[in-house]
Amino acid sequence: MSFSIKDEMPQLAQQYAMYLRNVRGLSPKTVDEYCLDLRTFFRFLKINRGLVAADAPQDEITVRDLDLESLRAVSSYEIFEFMNFIADERNNISSTRQRKATSLKSFFHYLTAHEKLLDEDPTENLTPPKKAKALPHFLSLEQSIELLNAVDGPDAQRDRCILTLFLNCGMRLSELVGIDLNDVIRNNNTLRILGKGNKERIVYLNQACLDSIAAYLAVRPKDGVIDRNALFLSNRGKRISPKTVQHLVKKYLEKIGLSGPGYSVHKLRHTAATLMYRYGNVDIRVLQDILGHANLGTTEIYTHTSSTQMESAINANPLSKVTPSQEKKKPDPSGPAEDS
Repeated sequence: MSFSIKDEMPQLAQQYAMYLRNVRGLSPKTVDEYCLDLRTFFRFLKINRGLVAADAPQDEITVRDLDLESLRAVSSYEIFEFMNFIADERNNISSTRQRKATSLKSFFHYLTAHEKLLDEDPTENLTPPKKAKALPHFLSLEQSIELLNAVDGPDAQRDRCILTLFLNCGMRLSELVGIDLNDVIRNNNTLRILGKGNKERIVYLNQACLDSIAAYLAVRPKDGVIDRNALFLSNRGKRISPKTVQHLVKKYLEKIGLSGPGYSVHKLRHTAATLMYRYGNVDIRVLQDILGHANLGTTEIYTHTSSTQMESAINANPLSKVTPSQEKKKPDPSGPAEDS
């Protein structure tokens, strides 16, 4: 968690942040997001309770002085007032409101159930607004092949290996940069991945992955290496950074004409999941294990169908070839023509 946010939070919120990081094992980025949501709520409390001027700039309102008694006074009505505030005054979209509601519920559950500091949870009846499930963006099979073929330059073997693992294994950025040499288990062609919440999972490496890893290891620097355990190294001999990976992925995407918002490392994860589901007839629960999703609902978004699939499904109906019989020709009401 960044120090600026940590220093601004009330003591109980700081303790909660430590709980999220050390007990629940959430990433620093996720903990930051929880704290930012709570800070917005705490600032609202001060405005709503008249503790600061109504027209006070929100980003200048300090919240560190909020204590346990201030939080004990929070009612379910005040929680709903906050949800109306972020919808009407801040124009938060449903996904943002859902995240803020989740942050509030988590924090007050911690105070009530974990720390036993509150007798009642004011968020008990708060139902997070439903977030519209947008279909994830992904590369087509042809674009994926084009991306791999676009790799060149002095780091070509490394870069191609990185893209190959992204497109075949569907791993996250943090998971890829965290791979160590001994995570590649060669006797059974598997890769050990450390995912969210320090949860370990094993994925199998197909031939493309095995070949690209072998090609990279053949040229991987041996002299001047600082992080000797890291699989992927920067040109300085250190473990490759997320920023460097993001840059090289963006470079190759731009090279094949794909750039702008939505074209990122995470797009390659979506691509791997979609290609496995579409072309491999992968069971949704198997896909869940490969991607390291905690909830099946997160994986189900990849079961979306394309227009081609829908057309094929309609045409596969055995009745698709059954057409209406031609109407029998009705007799001419004037009768057959007489011979002249």
